[in-house]
Amino acid sequence: MKRDPDLSLDVPSDFDDSDADAQVHAVACRLFPSRTNAGAFAAAQEWVSTQNIRIIDTSWTHFDGESEPFCLSLYFAFEPDFAPHEDPYGE
Repeated sequence: MKRDPDLSLDVPSDFDDSDADAQVHAVACRLFPSRTNAGAFAAAQEWVSTQNIRIIDTSWTHFDGESEPFCLSLYFAFEPDFAPHEDPYGE
């Protein structure tokens, strides 16, 4: 199966998969394949700069024999939109 880095996850604005005890939140992953290491990081930086997300983790993979063998995986959570005067962390 061919990897498609343009697949996206649409999360409804009222989605909430958390509870007070577990604090479980939706996490998504986006792949940034490239012909070079720098290309993968550049593509990720460009995409992240336009998103309202919080990066949770990254991973790096090299796929032998692929036209774009370097792949940066970016794991992230969606940040809710808060009013400018609101403290999103309740502090």
